[in-house]
This record gives sequence, C-alpha cells and structure tokens, in this order.
Amino acid sequence: MLKIGSRGSKLALWQANWVQQQLEARGHACAIEIIHTTGDKITDVPLAQVGSKGLFTKEIEEALLARKIDLAVHSLKDLPTELPDGLAIAAVPPREDARDALIGSKLSDLPRYATVGTSSLRRAAQLKAIRPDLRIEPLRGNLDTRLRKLEEGAFDAIVLAAAGLHRLGWKDRIAQVLSPDVMCPAVGQGAMAIETRADQQDAAFVAARALNDNQTAISVAAERALLASLGGGCQVPIGAYATKDNLLHLQAVVVSPNGATIIRRKTGGDPRRPEQMGARLAQTLLDAGAKKILDEVYNR
Repeated sequence: MLKIGSRGSKLALWQANWVQQQLEARGHACAIEIIHTTGDKITDVPLAQVGSKGLFTKEIEEALLARKIDLAVHSLKDLPTELPDGLAIAAVPPREDARDALIGSKLSDLPRYATVGTSSLRRAAQLKAIRPDLRIEPLRGNLDTRLRKLEEGAFDAIVLAAAGLHRLGWKDRIAQVLSPDVMCPAVGQGAMAIETRADQQDAAFVAARALNDNQTAISVAAERALLASLGGGCQVPIGAYATKDNLLHLQAVVVSPNGATIIRRKTGGDPRRPEQMGARLAQTLLDAGAKKILDEVYNR
C-alpha cells in the first residue's frame, strides 16, 4: 500500500486523487493521507510577508522523511528549488494551462481604481506595471474561498492560476486568460510534482516515475534553475515560463514590487540542457537590473 501525502484543499485533493487513480490503474494500491501545512494555518497574512520557504510543503516532506507516507503530491510552484536531503522529485506529470486568469472582469474592462484581489507579489507587481491605477488587495484562502469573496463583492476581479480552475471544472468562471507576455506565470505553475525519498530503487519512486512527462519535466527544470540562480522563493516578484518543441524556449521577468521597473528577457536553445539555460537567463536578468530589484525585496 502506497501512502500519498497531500494538503487538504479541494485542489490539492483533486491532484492527489488523480495520482492515486493513475497509480492504481498500474496495479498499485494507494491511500491518501491529509497533512496540514504552515501555509494552510496562516490565512490572514499575505504570503510574501510570512517569509519562509516551503510554506505548503515542509510538513509533508517531514512525513516523507519519517516514512509516515511514501510519496507526496505538490503543486510544483509551491515546492522550493532546494529539496531536503534524502528527497527527490520522482515525476512531473503532464502540465495543465500554466497561465494566470482574471475572474470577474477582463483587464481592459476594469474601471479606473478597480480593486483586484491577489496575495502573490509576482501577480501584484505585474498588474501594477500594466495598470498602475488598480488597487491591489490581499486575497488568501483556498480556491473556493477566493471565488466566494469575489461573489460577495469584496473585489472587482481576482487573479488565479488557470490550471486550478480547469482541474476543478470551473473554467467557465474565467473572464480572461493572461498571456505570459502580459503576466509571466510563477515557476512551475500548472504542473504537479510527485516527491519521494531519493532512493531510486524505492517502490514509491519506481511507481511514481511512470507518471513523468518528459516535455513538462524539461520545461520546469529550466524554470526552477532560473529561480534557484536568482535566489528566489515562491513569494518573490519573479515569473518564468518555458515551452518545448524541437527547442526549449524560456522567458522570464523580474518586477519591482511597485511595478515601476520590469526586466523581461527570453532565450531558446538545446532542450537537453535546461538547467544551464535557466542559469544563463538568470544571469542575463541580473545584469539587466534584476539584482537591484531583488536586493531591495530581500533587504540585502
């Protein structure tokens, strides 16, 4: 019996159930164990102010290391680029839509000084760069909680990941999907990560590996290498998005929190070396002025 660790939100359980179904179809008996994380418990503070990495993963990873569970299912954008010793990403399944989506109104239809809800510093900074007039207000909670707050009239619009809305069958709530050229997604957005203990002979690692999608894994490897090279965590104003055909294409932005300065660069090349591509583009961003922005964000 393989024990799958997951957060308890509706979206997290959708992802865990998807993994369970895929593994059981391959002959593995599974059970899901719900684990409450720090990020789930702190709901009244914007994530960027909490300041620690692994807000939604630490307790789940501790359960993995303690052998209370055999594998963990994460939203990849929540998973820090540096994993604890003894753990590994065994598989990255096929990615959903990686883009951000506006709910409640299209960007062009929002009146001046409209209120938009998001607790993501990355989203807020890019919105301010596009529409400095908008009032950006913090919005925390699970997907259904955020949608309810919009319906109650607390916001004129909110920004969510399109992937979660697709997975939960709420695609029709999307007013506008934002192009990565307008709002660059978070690193790993729309992708899941299946984390196990690092022993490649471990039954959970072997079972999970069968769910890996090579194209997605290569794309997110470039994005995560870029984030690691910039020294960023999940709650910094950095966006990155990679796609793969015959070549690997990577774009990224670093934005000042007030939206006044936005550094955007793109590159493409050999898909066999995604980590090197991510590191190179990170250096290009730093040389172009991203270092000053990040130093201010990190108070260095």
